[in-house]
Amino acid sequence: MTATLTRPASPPARAAIPRRHDRERSAAAVLMAPFFVLLVAVFLVPVGTAVWLSFFGADEPGLGFGPEHTVFVGLRSYVAVLGDPTFRSALGVIARYCLVYLPLLVIASLGLALLLDSAAARLKSVARLGLFLPHAVPGIIAAIIWLYLYTPGLSPLPLFGDGGIVALPAVVNIALWSNLGYNVVIFYAALQAVPREVLEAAVVDGAGPVRTALRIKTPLIRSSVVMVVLFTLIWSLQLFTEPMLLSQSTPVITARFSPSMYIYDAAFTRNNYGLAAAASVVLLACTIALSYGVTRWTNRTREVNP
Repeated sequence: MTATLTRPASPPARAAIPRRHDRERSAAAVLMAPFFVLLVAVFLVPVGTAVWLSFFGADEPGLGFGPEHTVFVGLRSYVAVLGDPTFRSALGVIARYCLVYLPLLVIASLGLALLLDSAAARLKSVARLGLFLPHAVPGIIAAIIWLYLYTPGLSPLPLFGDGGIVALPAVVNIALWSNLGYNVVIFYAALQAVPREVLEAAVVDGAGPVRTALRIKTPLIRSSVVMVVLFTLIWSLQLFTEPMLLSQSTPVITARFSPSMYIYDAAFTRNNYGLAAAASVVLLACTIALSYGVTRWTNRTREVNP
């Protein structure tokens, strides 16, 4: 007797798996294509152009009687920027601005969001709308409004004096007025996602409203707090509109008050595009370094206190 051995046929589904994976990759590529196009168009190309321009500068041949022409200057623009006390002073202004503005914004917006999320709050929708309305006002319009409020003789709040000690609080006040409500909405939305059973368990364990807010709710929305801190830091380093408009009415705020104003002055007042590009690259490097530091610090904190 002889037995005939037959090899079982492979399941047809196995042959269809590669084709399905190919379709998934194609769909993912199509969906991600707009992101990469925008990334190249609005980030990589401007950054590459700024880096390229920073290595060139205008030079005059001979004794300076001929027309200017663009020449390769290497790192000369970077040396000029980093050696300019005005630019270093602008970086110091931004550092002080972040040290004052960031804690005030995060603490105030988080406190208001926790208050709105509490059971004692009434008319929550009206309160959220009222807090968010200043953010709906364009930044340049808000700066013009506060410009009139800060002008001596027109306003009951003359914050400007002979020294520069009140200029920074004036700018911080405008930024708080414009952005506080927006961050309150972000924190309030994050608080709405906190599981209700967790809050009920805290109440059963005897936790009061304040302890529940600080020990239960706030740690559960830590990712939203980190996002607000990171985005606010990036925005703060680009401070321009508010001090630029305020500089029109007071000598306290100069044309190079912030790094962005320094860049604007170098490019469009002094027509030194190489210097402006180098200052832009330095500001970008500071932004990336600080953002990376905040991200690393939050990740390390999360590993220590999961």
